[in-house]
Amino acid sequence: MNRRSLLRGGLLAGLGLPFVGIQDVAAFPIVGRKKAKNIIMMVSDGMSIGTLNMADLYSNRIFGKSSKWLGLYRDNKAVRALMDTASASSMVTDSAAASSSWGGGMRVRNGSLNVGMNGEKPQPILQKFKEKGKKVGCVTTVPITHATPAGFCVNIDNRGGQDVIAEMYLGLKFDVMMGGGHKYFGEKRTGGNLIPKYLTQGYKVAENRTEMLALDQSKPVLGLFAEDGMPYEIDRLHDQELIKSTPTLAEMTMKAIELMKDHKDGFALQVEGGKVDWAAHSNDLSGLIFDQLAFDEAVGKVIEFAEKDGETLVII
Repeated sequence: MNRRSLLRGGLLAGLGLPFVGIQDVAAFPIVGRKKAKNIIMMVSDGMSIGTLNMADLYSNRIFGKSSKWLGLYRDNKAVRALMDTASASSMVTDSAAASSSWGGGMRVRNGSLNVGMNGEKPQPILQKFKEKGKKVGCVTTVPITHATPAGFCVNIDNRGGQDVIAEMYLGLKFDVMMGGGHKYFGEKRTGGNLIPKYLTQGYKVAENRTEMLALDQSKPVLGLFAEDGMPYEIDRLHDQELIKSTPTLAEMTMKAIELMKDHKDGFALQVEGGKVDWAAHSNDLSGLIFDQLAFDEAVGKVIEFAEKDGETLVII
């Protein structure tokens, strides 16, 4: 199904299915007996409850099954919590301020990444995990230098400085960084090509799906699969060349887990469905639903891993 036929043939036909409200996602507390060894933090950037409902309705109508995310609530496998991600400078937060609230624990102004109103620079959470000996990674469908992944990784006053963020990542020596944003690392980068520097530091650089699937645990990984953001999922599904060359968010996520799961001190991974937000900004309904479903596929794979592993905390 493409954009043109989505509303006509799919979504509207499913509107007879019930919407999910707050009362429908209550879950019983799950009492753990030990600390998690691994932490996976998943973000559908820019998602609203309406997006979650629409994707669930579409999945039920077309595939005959609920989304993995809402299934966690319906099966009482999840504990609900609320997080304050408000901006320090605006009634409406942006991705930078929201990510900094989660990734740095401080309210900052829109456009800033972990730099407080008085210049404070809280240490981002993935840096803390790295210092504690865990392997660390980020995967996203937008540039890996974009606000949401960067908010878990760096301190910089301007989210637009993605060329600078790419160089900051080099110094942090994280273990897995995969997504779009080749232009902030390669020959098109303002300030010079960083990829040779990554190679010198021992990184394996993957630039397509085949190269990514062939990666092993021997080296840290930089995966760059698009110049800017990766293709919308609905476009990828309708282009055979993109299907061959571009990994899905679920594939990137599971490869990242595969590369880090055997580390004795565990790992911390951030996963972002970033094109959900881009589709919402563009009022692209079909792009929004398909990228939310692609994120949901990653949720399902992560939960499957966590249930088998028994030592992994998943935060969505």
